[in-house]
Amino acid sequence: MSNFCFHCLESVPTGFSASVIIDDKAQPMCCIGCQAVAQNIVDQGMTDYYKYRTVRAGKVEQLVPEQLAFIKSYDNEDIQDEFIATNDNISEVLLSVEGITCAACAWLIEKQLLNLTSVKRVDVNTSTNRAMIQWDKTSTPLSEVITSLAKIGYKAYPFQSDIEAQQKQQTAKAYIRRLGVAGLMTMQVMMFAFAMYFGMFSGMDSNFEQYFRWISLVLASPVILYSALPFLTNAINGLKARQLNMDLPVSLAIFGAFGASCYATFMQVGEVYFESVCMFTFLLLLGKYLEFRARLKASEFTANLQKLLPLTARTINDSGEELIIAAKKLKLNDVVLIKAGETIPADGELIKGKTTVDESMMTGEHQPVTKFIGHNVYAGCVNHDGVIEIKINKIGQNTLLNQIIRLQHNALTKRPKLVEITDKVAQWFIASLLIFASLTAIGWYQIDPEHAFWITISVLVATCPCALSLAIPTALTCAVATLTRKGVLIKQAHVLETLSQITLFAFDKTGTLTQGKFSLDEVDILDKQYTKAQVLDMAAMLERYSEHPIASAFDEITPAHHNLDNVEVHPGLGISAQDANNHYAIGKSGWFGSKKSNAQASLYINKQVVARFYFIDKVKNDAQKLIDSLQSQNLTCHMLTGDASDAGQKVAKQLNLGSVQSGCSPQDKQTAVEQWASQNEVVAMVGDGVNDSPVFASSHLSIAMETGADISKNSADVVLLNSDLASIDHLLNVAKQTRRIIKQNLALSLLYNASILPLAALGLVAPWMAVIGMSASSIIVISNSLRLLKL
Repeated sequence: MSNFCFHCLESVPTGFSASVIIDDKAQPMCCIGCQAVAQNIVDQGMTDYYKYRTVRAGKVEQLVPEQLAFIKSYDNEDIQDEFIATNDNISEVLLSVEGITCAACAWLIEKQLLNLTSVKRVDVNTSTNRAMIQWDKTSTPLSEVITSLAKIGYKAYPFQSDIEAQQKQQTAKAYIRRLGVAGLMTMQVMMFAFAMYFGMFSGMDSNFEQYFRWISLVLASPVILYSALPFLTNAINGLKARQLNMDLPVSLAIFGAFGASCYATFMQVGEVYFESVCMFTFLLLLGKYLEFRARLKASEFTANLQKLLPLTARTINDSGEELIIAAKKLKLNDVVLIKAGETIPADGELIKGKTTVDESMMTGEHQPVTKFIGHNVYAGCVNHDGVIEIKINKIGQNTLLNQIIRLQHNALTKRPKLVEITDKVAQWFIASLLIFASLTAIGWYQIDPEHAFWITISVLVATCPCALSLAIPTALTCAVATLTRKGVLIKQAHVLETLSQITLFAFDKTGTLTQGKFSLDEVDILDKQYTKAQVLDMAAMLERYSEHPIASAFDEITPAHHNLDNVEVHPGLGISAQDANNHYAIGKSGWFGSKKSNAQASLYINKQVVARFYFIDKVKNDAQKLIDSLQSQNLTCHMLTGDASDAGQKVAKQLNLGSVQSGCSPQDKQTAVEQWASQNEVVAMVGDGVNDSPVFASSHLSIAMETGADISKNSADVVLLNSDLASIDHLLNVAKQTRRIIKQNLALSLLYNASILPLAALGLVAPWMAVIGMSASSIIVISNSLRLLKL
């Protein structure tokens, strides 16, 4: 039996004997923990993990009672508010998972968790070591999910941004350490190399020259065994997973050159090139580090959002005393005092005072927003000039700030089709490169055996398609960060691709093209037994229960007290109620079989029309500019509105829209969009995000105007957090710029590879020049993408 543990590949302690039957063969284990995990993997029927893993599993530690108790604490509802979001009885948590090393780990984790009947979906990101899990926490507590991962050797805990920042800092330090070793040793080896190149040792005994070769080998070894080791590790991992990655040709070049130089040193024949190996390892690491810093800059916006939250909050208890507590300890319905200049610690409703608030972190607009009693304020926003008190109504993952962070994270982890295509192209490119390099080696060996090896290395390094693989992801990341900063939240990965194909825009009217702030223009009383005051009183009484924009027109009217029963909202129609004597309703014209009219709302008593109301809703200031801009780009613009009055026709005429359909139910809007789609139109629907959910599902791209509602429940692909129509023009502009920059990146990377390949094959590119060219092409592509951050 082998002396190494089959699970973690560490040596088995002397005297310890344990094994697990895997694929009909007893495999040795080094400890009880590994034995338990391996047995669990076998019992679950997941032994394929051992076939496809690319690196060893981590050493397994058994959970001691203290650890189990700590994991159990994650089931506390108050603690869960910080990292769990719940929507329609499905909870979602982002876990940091230690020990993820390869694609086989991701497969094993997904398989293990999906065995739990309550788990609906698992997405594992091997590059960030995170797992997004959706499950029913009422049937399976979070501690059970985390313990399930511990059973197969993975330590998991809820993701926290400060821990991620520490990990990135550690990665940066690792780059610096490897760069330091490579740079220091390169300088030492270069001293001996230059001396030998310029004949300073000519005339000396050959043994003495051989002595300096051995010194160069010793000095180059730390560079190869430490600084360059990640390249080899990643290449081997890729091969084991049957993937050709970018590190494969680089590893062949570095370790091939080092191996050839070692052979020349041992056998005392030929030339050694330790200085070249050290130098292009240093240059490669420098390029990778600059690439890491650039990508970090592209993604830092989302990370910085979390830092907007204050550490403390000033609460007011029942006796009116002020207490300063940690902001994380705030609970629902807590009353918080916020002074001028302070940052709001959690979402809440303003219950005392008046102020202006800076919501630029959410909307991208730095213009102060006035807040009165009854208005909502959001975590991370800055209170400008008033002293206010708010009642907390959302905490933890349910705050608007955390919703933005979570939704942007989801959008960036989903891979657009274009990225998948370029990844496949890069795979084929690497395969073709390896074949071409082999042919180059064979050809040059026939012509000049002494230079064949180094020319082959130049081909391998110079033509590595790193820039090609970075061309699209970096551009998309920068574009999404820019749009989020401007208050445009991208929820789906396909948005920037689809925008370039749009041919038709359909708009809702109320609250989208118009301000959604109605004022009463005219009251037409049909039943003369009622006075205008009575009619307005009854209308205001009903509209208190409505959230429709028209209801705001009655806000200034204080209705008399009525005891209403059976209050019911009828989507697309209106609202009804009754008291001991009558049935009341207010809603669209033509309800209850009545005669239709141009009135925006009608009042019904006992299902008979008694009055009609006409309102004024002004068109938004930037609506005309947007429509003109879209039409100048050959995009047709149409209106789909539920308003049955002639107001839709007036707005359509004022804005010069292509067509208008009034009195549309949600199903009517859906039918209209499906009809346009059947005519080969690519449709973008712009609406309010709630009533337009059915039509959003039918359109190719959906854009919601949002003023701070629960955006996680919004079905739109894009949410305009500032409800500003100008943001649509900005969205289109960023999409076009992104498409242009992606084309430039692809052209630059392909042009570089196409031009450098024949030069390298002809022996005109030295290995060090190849390294500089490869690194430069990647940095140029990333720098070009970073221009999107300035839009």
